[in-house]
Amino acid sequence: MAASMASQAAVRGLRTTTTKHVFLDKLKYTWLNPRRWLNLQEYQSKKLMQDSGVAVQRFYVVDTASEAQEAAKRLDAKEIVLKAQILAGGRGKGVFDSGLKGGVHLTKDPAVVGELAKKMLGFNLTTKQTPKDGVKVKTVMVAEALDISRETYFAILMDRACNGPVMVGSPKGGMDIEEVATTTPELIFKEVIDIFEGVRDDQALHMAANLGFKGPLQRQAADQIKRLYDLFLKVDATQVEVNPLGETPEGQVVCFDAKINFDDNAEFRQKDVFAMDDMTESDATEMEAAKWDLKYIGMDGNIACFVNGAGLAMATCDIIDLHGGKPANFLDLGGGVKERQVYEAFKLLTADPKNLDQEDEMKAAF
Repeated sequence: MAASMASQAAVRGLRTTTTKHVFLDKLKYTWLNPRRWLNLQEYQSKKLMQDSGVAVQRFYVVDTASEAQEAAKRLDAKEIVLKAQILAGGRGKGVFDSGLKGGVHLTKDPAVVGELAKKMLGFNLTTKQTPKDGVKVKTVMVAEALDISRETYFAILMDRACNGPVMVGSPKGGMDIEEVATTTPELIFKEVIDIFEGVRDDQALHMAANLGFKGPLQRQAADQIKRLYDLFLKVDATQVEVNPLGETPEGQVVCFDAKINFDDNAEFRQKDVFAMDDMTESDATEMEAAKWDLKYIGMDGNIACFVNGAGLAMATCDIIDLHGGKPANFLDLGGGVKERQVYEAFKLLTADPKNLDQEDEMKAAF
């Protein structure tokens, strides 16, 4: 049961990192509470990669059907992929309230692109990760579709156990990496990076070989690995995940899809990156909670949960569920909470019409 509640929170982007403190000198320190995750659209991540010399598909981002049609002509590609841009997974299997099935479409006829865009733009797309009414699509990405002859997985992430960045790769790409780690752990390769030295040529070539790239492609893949690490450092990322890092029949190594996680505490250095944060899809209550460094996830029940600690919050949700109730929210105040944060948290809860009356609500909270 705990797993079910935890998964609900995870899907909505809950961050459960413990409160960090930064020492100002030997005697004084200040508390820094982690903020909400920075969420970028797919095209924004690809633009960051493109600017760092990483090989991605040629693409345009448009917000009208006529622009989509024109972009398809400009691409002059053998095949075109049209992708709805929302902050949710499972777009390919989603459904629009226009009746169109699928938020990702392939076509070899540029004339079709405009008609498809008409049924996407301005309509709600519902996937397994969106609210039940879906999310309105305001932009679509029109990109060159490339054939993939082989898929691999590659990521760079910060690893506490290694006190720094680590490369992780597998020749089994295009699928859930957790499944690969469970069924064929011998196909997961890990390489620790010296953060002062960076990715050495021999490390990049060795990882490329482990990913299954051969001949000239090995050198090409190694070059992409080094460029991805440069991007990792440049934008203060905590993770850059490419799945798949693919090989085309024409002999190209291309990053076909990517997910970038950022260190929120580096916002003061990354003004341009954080300015791209798309807040239009965020829940208004969650956005208000984030202003006060509160971790809030809305749920479908009517019993408010007001808890100090993510573990206790999940346990409280599970206890309510165990006894036949339904939690209205997941609210974790976290460590180092201040009086104003408690006040704002109560305001959020009492403003939710789903909750019980105030007396019962306070009983449920404690």
